[in-house]
Amino acid sequence: MQRPPHDDFLLKETKPHLGGGKITGDKLTSTYDLVEQMQYLYVRVVKAKDLPGKDVTGSCDPYVEVKLGNYKGTTRHFEKKSNPEWNQVFAFSKDRIQASVLEVTVKDKDVVKDDFIGRVLFDMNEIPKRVPPDSPLAPQWYRLEDRKGDKAKGELMLAVWMGTQADEAFPEAWHSDAATVSGTDALANIRSKVYLSPKLWYLRVNVIEAQDLQPSDKGRYPEVYVKAILGNQALRTRISQSRTINPMWNEDLMFVAAEPFEEPLILTVEDRVAPNKDEVLGRCAIPLQYIDRRLDHKPVNTRWYNLDKHIIVEGEQKKKDIKFASRIHMRICLEGGYHVLDESTHYSSDLRPTAKQLWKSSIGVLEVGILNAQGLMPMKTKDGHGTTDAYCVAKYGQKWVRTRTIIDSFIPRWNEQYTWEVFDPCTVVTIGVFDNCHLHGGDKAGGGRDSRIGKVRIRLSTLETDRVYTHSYPLLVLHPTGVKKMGEIHLAVRFTCSSLLNMMHMYTHPLLPKMHYIHPLTVSQLDSLRHQATLIVSMRLSRAEPPLRKEIVEYMLDVGSHMWSMRRSKANFFRVMGVLSGLIAVGKWFDQICNWKNPITTVLIHILFIILVMYPELILPTIFLYLFLIGLWYYRWRPRHPPHMDTRLSHADSANPDELDEEFDTFPTSRPSDIVRMRYDRLRSIAGRIQTVVGDLATQGERLQSLLSWRDPRATALFVIFCLVAAVVLYVTPFQVVALLTGFYVLRHPRFRHKLPSVPLNFFRRLPARTDCML
Repeated sequence: MQRPPHDDFLLKETKPHLGGGKITGDKLTSTYDLVEQMQYLYVRVVKAKDLPGKDVTGSCDPYVEVKLGNYKGTTRHFEKKSNPEWNQVFAFSKDRIQASVLEVTVKDKDVVKDDFIGRVLFDMNEIPKRVPPDSPLAPQWYRLEDRKGDKAKGELMLAVWMGTQADEAFPEAWHSDAATVSGTDALANIRSKVYLSPKLWYLRVNVIEAQDLQPSDKGRYPEVYVKAILGNQALRTRISQSRTINPMWNEDLMFVAAEPFEEPLILTVEDRVAPNKDEVLGRCAIPLQYIDRRLDHKPVNTRWYNLDKHIIVEGEQKKKDIKFASRIHMRICLEGGYHVLDESTHYSSDLRPTAKQLWKSSIGVLEVGILNAQGLMPMKTKDGHGTTDAYCVAKYGQKWVRTRTIIDSFIPRWNEQYTWEVFDPCTVVTIGVFDNCHLHGGDKAGGGRDSRIGKVRIRLSTLETDRVYTHSYPLLVLHPTGVKKMGEIHLAVRFTCSSLLNMMHMYTHPLLPKMHYIHPLTVSQLDSLRHQATLIVSMRLSRAEPPLRKEIVEYMLDVGSHMWSMRRSKANFFRVMGVLSGLIAVGKWFDQICNWKNPITTVLIHILFIILVMYPELILPTIFLYLFLIGLWYYRWRPRHPPHMDTRLSHADSANPDELDEEFDTFPTSRPSDIVRMRYDRLRSIAGRIQTVVGDLATQGERLQSLLSWRDPRATALFVIFCLVAAVVLYVTPFQVVALLTGFYVLRHPRFRHKLPSVPLNFFRRLPARTDCML
């Protein structure tokens, strides 16, 4: 018996004050309307001129210090420059402002103590407000003052205004929330960024044949195969059956390639001269820039490539007279008609083909407002107390977004809004929350990994169009000790449809591009190619600045979700049982009808049965009308909230510690041999039960096949005679009579039944199966 899900693990609807409260029904009227407005004081320090110097040359090492109450931000300093340019923006959260005066000070960098050059003071009550789409506030020159308020030498160009997070200066600004973070790399790691996945292609290498190979041993039949390498991907053909110097293969090798193409395809023809010894007969390197791109199923032209003992780059080799060379015949193309799967097929956020020429127009827009988080758990220790530096990553299609990092807060407020084009409603947006471990020397201290706090998936097809969903989602993470709630994330989501007709038409299209059905890839190929695609995406995004690290990308793309888990196996088994529960319930209900548990219902079923037999044209209309009425009835209880991770459905709340420890084990295992032996024995016992069930199913199928196989001559003779009699009887008897007699026999009263199995069942169970032939 499963425990009901904990209340803290459930979805909660919220009523945030979005877009400053400018709401009309379910639609909002502002362009930045899915987040709560956050007021900021912006200070743009542009440049200075005519600054006084302290040394003989009359120059100084100036920098600017912006101070507001207890918060203080500084620009970089310039050496020996009286007219420096910084063009840097500082943002102070209005919620934390406790001062009435903003002080902007120009100082001269010194080894012992920085010298004061001059300052500009601003009264907080007189700072203007600016909200986009207003044009940016033009900076002005301000004369510096000394500490007494008298005019000093030098001027500073500034712009000071009150704005919101919708300001275009917000993403690149220095934030008072991150005042404790120092260093250029650390500051880059806390800013919000938008990333794009690299454009991925499937590369198909059809190895046809080779000619004029020159093995070193002329007296033996060569065992030749072709090995192809692209980056860290390596595949090889089988050994050619035609063991000559002109071998043939006609075999396809599939790779994943990413634009821009940085590495060539390297082909090697090798001869297996001994069990552990291969001889290279020729090599060739082919840059991917010169390869044909295919958009449909029509084959591209084949080409002959020259082979050499050393690598020859095709297209870059010098023109020279080649009197004799080994050659390889291939058909190579970049497949633009496939969608390169880099996500789990259950959680795909993009299903378009690679080639942009094949894209359909968008059907709508997805807008996500990442508001805040509540009750986050401490993820690390700093200065003797727990702390969390949280940020969010959202992924949909090729676009990844990363919010800014909120320093040392268990209730971070991001209030950032992002937009994606939608091309298919049957897709999923994923939002993950992470702890930033690269702010306080994390890279130098050992390259710590950003910790996962939790993630949320929202399927767009479960959302009503043009409705704003505001919910608090629990962040659930499975640990070796069990499922744990790491906090809650507050999101506002809206799916806007540009054309209802186009969206409805999408439901009639195949889920994947047509090449997946015309030339389908095998399951093993798809698994291997998906693994390579995730490696390429994680490698490319980790090279961005700031990097979106490998552990983040793998968590968002569900890498490793295919590994064995006893908990997932139980969950999937009970999911199957849940699907079959309706059929089982109908079977139990029909058994009650047949056994006259409720005589009135049974009589009504008899009447309905007679009507349908006498008027068979009513059968299909009755079924579809019944389904229509059921659909209308269930409309009253339609889901009003997006689906969310269910701990009960996942069996996360009932898994025992050993099952969880097995799920978190590495591959290959790193556990002691006695634990591995115990788990292996447990797996054997489960597999034994599955084996028995599969064997029983095979037995029933083989009995069905043996009806006409004459394996049991008496049983087959009885069945053949029965078929002949049945054919004659059914020919001379009207169908309605046969149907009525059959129905009345099935629905007969228990007084006319007996507990022994029926004659057809007895006959079927006596039929032979191939179990006798099993060892």
